[in-house]
Amino acid sequence: MTGELQTASSVSDVPLEGLDDVQDYICAPEGDGSLTGDRLNHVLVLVNNGNQAFRDNHFEESINCYSRANNIKPNDPVILGNRSAAYCRISEYLKQRPASASEYRPLNGLDPTIHAELALKDAEKVSNIWKNSVKSFVLKASALILLEKYELAQEVVCSGLEVDSSSNPLQAYRQKLEIMVATITRRNSAKLERSDDFDCTLCLKLLYEPVTTPCGHSFCRSCLFQSMDRGNKCPLCRTVLFISPRTCAISVTLNNIIQKTFPVEYAERKSEHESLTSPGVDLVPLFVMDVVIPCQKFPLHIFEPRYRLMVRRIMEGNRRMGMVIVDPNTGALADYACEVEITECEPLPDGRFYLEIESRRRFCILESWDQDGYRVAEVEWVQDHQPAQSEEKVQLQELTNSAAEYTRSWLQKAREAARQDRRRLEKLLNVEAMMPVPLDPERFSFWLATLSDRRPHERLELLRLRDTAERISRGLVFLKAAEQGCRMQ
Repeated sequence: MTGELQTASSVSDVPLEGLDDVQDYICAPEGDGSLTGDRLNHVLVLVNNGNQAFRDNHFEESINCYSRANNIKPNDPVILGNRSAAYCRISEYLKQRPASASEYRPLNGLDPTIHAELALKDAEKVSNIWKNSVKSFVLKASALILLEKYELAQEVVCSGLEVDSSSNPLQAYRQKLEIMVATITRRNSAKLERSDDFDCTLCLKLLYEPVTTPCGHSFCRSCLFQSMDRGNKCPLCRTVLFISPRTCAISVTLNNIIQKTFPVEYAERKSEHESLTSPGVDLVPLFVMDVVIPCQKFPLHIFEPRYRLMVRRIMEGNRRMGMVIVDPNTGALADYACEVEITECEPLPDGRFYLEIESRRRFCILESWDQDGYRVAEVEWVQDHQPAQSEEKVQLQELTNSAAEYTRSWLQKAREAARQDRRRLEKLLNVEAMMPVPLDPERFSFWLATLSDRRPHERLELLRLRDTAERISRGLVFLKAAEQGCRMQ
């Protein structure tokens, strides 16, 4: 390494200052009381050997000596400062080393960034011990420059000059860093003009997650598949496309060019896309079909283009949506609905989606609006009123336990009666698998209601109900009516 260091030409934008030599180690004859005389002499020998190796450009050997001395006498500012300087010199050498040198003499296990980080770590320790030491500011600035953190290095240099305005290394750093930071600022502030070549011809915005079709046209991924919901042809040249969202990959090279060339606009497009896929805690996309209540599990086919778009966005976010019905009495969306989670999503060859759905929690719709053809609502999550008195809580838990015991008996009889009806038996087993523990009376009350087939307006009334005991009582009435011959779910 030594011979190469002497011949390598500097390619660093800001050459290091004040690291040509290290500090000699001088200890008092009586020592500092923390070490015996023999151990203190051993530290002195190790530091002197490390200093000699440093001056001979044997930086790895010097670091080894300083590290051994630090093990015996930790947190000594002279030892740490000298080791930081050695780390900086190795990092500088590795940055200067031409790539062609590796062809005849490769180096293994050496990284300029790692050495610069180690140098900064030692320099910060020195700064904490010697708070007004100019040397510590020089070491920190040198390490930050090697890490290409020029603005931070400039702050350190300014702080050091407040301690000693006559420091030559810090003055030299200040002049060079001012030029470097100004150049970087001008480079970053220069904006490239964007042409239509980077626009999506469907949304007329900067391409986001671009997909290039076999016919050579590029579109935003979401825009292309929203268009293909209405036909499998290229929106520009009408070539038939045999691609799907599941198998079509983003054009990585084009995406990287856009992201690096137009970082601000790309960040805006990313934020816009995330607002559609993850609208927020109290914003829910709505599937207008029927009333569902918590603790249900069922399949669903999605075929309308607007809902295909909604499902794709949901699957990129939290996989949840609301299911709501149009109230026949008002002709508007019902005021209460239920959140469902998509547990399985299978795109079909004709563009439809086959979903497996589990209902989770209910909500009240505060306001709703159209977004790209489907409804989105601002919601308020709803829970039952909790009993205020401990006696009421005990009574509710006893009612729940009694209903659970009756339900288990009812399910056993229903399974025996359905032995010859395979489909009905499978339904019963699926419903039983969703049974919550009785320790959650509210959730149990909804599950109890799923055992009987209720009409939409009855299920909607159960969603609106805020009294757990009343819902359990109604569920038991429904169940006993089913025992007497009513249709079962």
